Formats: sequence, structure tokens, C-alpha cells
Amino acid sequence: MTVGGSPSDSRSSGLSTDESVGELVSQLSSDLGQLTRQELALAKAELQAEAKKAGKGAGLLGGAAFAGWMTALFLSWAVMWALNEVMDLVWAALIVTVVWAIVAAVLAMTGRKQLQEVNPKPDQTVDSLKEDAKWLKTRKS
Repeated sequence: MTVGGSPSDSRSSGLSTDESVGELVSQLSSDLGQLTRQELALAKAELQAEAKKAGKGAGLLGGAAFAGWMTALFLSWAVMWALNEVMDLVWAALIVTVVWAIVAAVLAMTGRKQLQEVNPKPDQTVDSLKEDAKWLKTRKS
């Protein structure tokens, strides 16, 4: 028969406060591995959302460029022919060119503004990592 307060009794009941260094290192390693996987998953989700936003902005710019090109091409001919009735064809072509330059500038500024709103920094992950570092410091103490 063993004494109720012996070390073997406290370990088997799970009430031991003196865990071995190996157990602590194993638990810390497991916790850090799980934490790292969670942080990577969060960073991946954030970056995917920002990439989607950037892709949408780039797609809009590409669509605007193609539509602008087709419109400029056909409308330019029509306007030049119409203006040719009241002025020389060269002046008509110059006027049409200036109008399309203004349209292109407006589209470019709008697309640039949308792309500037993209935030490639995973803010939630950075905040979470800071919290994890604080938690780890308190755990070491």
C-alpha cells in the first residue's frame, strides 16, 4: 500500500504541478505548431481577399481600355466625317483625338484610385501575431 501523498499518486490523478521539461517542451511545440498553422491560414485568407480586389480593379481597367479603344475607333471616324462638313479633315481629327485623350485620362485616374485602395498587408494577421507574442511572454513567466 502506498501513502496518499506520494508522487506516483499525484501523477496518476493528473494533479501534478511539476510537469517534466520534456512534457512542457512537447506541449509548447504542439501549441506553437497549431498557432503557426492558424496564423498562416489567416494570412492566406486576407491576401486572397486583397488579390481578388486587385484583380477586379485590373479587370475593370482592361475592360475600360478595350471598350475605349473600340468606341474611339468607330466614333472617331463618324465624328471626323461629320466635322469634315464644316472644317478641314485634319482639324476634325485633332479635335476627336483631344476628346479621346480626356476620356482616357479619366478612366486611368479612376482605375488607379481603385488600385490604390488595395491593402496588401494582412492587418488581422499582424495584430494576431502581436497578441500571440504577448501571450507567449506571459506563458514563459
